[in-house]
Amino acid sequence: EKGTVVLIGATTENPSFEVISALLSRAKVLILKGLEEPDIKTILRRAVDRDRNLQELKVTAEDRALEFLSQQCHGDARTALNALELAVSTVQADPQGTRTVTLADAEEAMQQKSLLYDKAGEEHYNLISAMHKSLRDSDPDAAVYWVGRMLAAGEDPLYVARRMVRFATEDIGNADPMALLVANQAKEAYHFLGTPEGELALAQAAIYLALAPKSNAVYAAYGAVQRDIQRHGALPVPLVIRNAVTKLMKDAGYGSGYQYAHQFPDAEVDQQHLPDQLKDTTYYRPTDRGWEGKRKKERESR
Repeated sequence: EKGTVVLIGATTENPSFEVISALLSRAKVLILKGLEEPDIKTILRRAVDRDRNLQELKVTAEDRALEFLSQQCHGDARTALNALELAVSTVQADPQGTRTVTLADAEEAMQQKSLLYDKAGEEHYNLISAMHKSLRDSDPDAAVYWVGRMLAAGEDPLYVARRMVRFATEDIGNADPMALLVANQAKEAYHFLGTPEGELALAQAAIYLALAPKSNAVYAAYGAVQRDIQRHGALPVPLVIRNAVTKLMKDAGYGSGYQYAHQFPDAEVDQQHLPDQLKDTTYYRPTDRGWEGKRKKERESR
């Protein structure tokens, strides 16, 4: 009668992605975290010792079996209990009628570790972020681990490869120009070999990128260029570097005074190349690392 609605909901997805903003802003969000491994093991042990059905079947379980199930269920007690129940159903009773769940039985029940991953949800972005930051922070162990995690969970290997190609340009750039070639060749190698052999090329690329010198100078330079294009629009090309293909163009001053670089020492010419409004702008600010650092020192010494 008052028009009041009380909504209690639950989702396995991140509400930031799956719940509309209007509803989320009016809701109190409680995060229910997965159980820890010791908690899961306690639940499993309690089931073995107290569950009426399991007691009737005279079920016992090795400690290693319960530990394994606790590790593989990602904090979900239901998954662990279902696996325990499946393991019990496959175990043969001994002459005394006792059914003992061994580590091998638990492994068979789980069949294969089902990794927590969702290609469109939070964990997808968490793992991509983990890989990217491990590469950026020059941690080869973490980088190859997160690549392996994503591939083991079913991520598209070409998506991983594309992310590494992007990383090579964004976070390494000209500090090591070979990084882009390595990342791109890893993509091509996976195309050629497929799974699982091609995954090794992605692992190799991840380690190389992690160990390469880092620079975001290219990324920063292009970002500044884009901002100036948005701010100033289509500024005219300086006459000196325009191509004079007709007499009329030459008479208008196209290419007048142009200096041919190969006629000068080091093939470098100090003439205006940017539009008048931007002629004193510096976009590319190289770091002191890697190839671009070496090239920077060479240019500064002239």
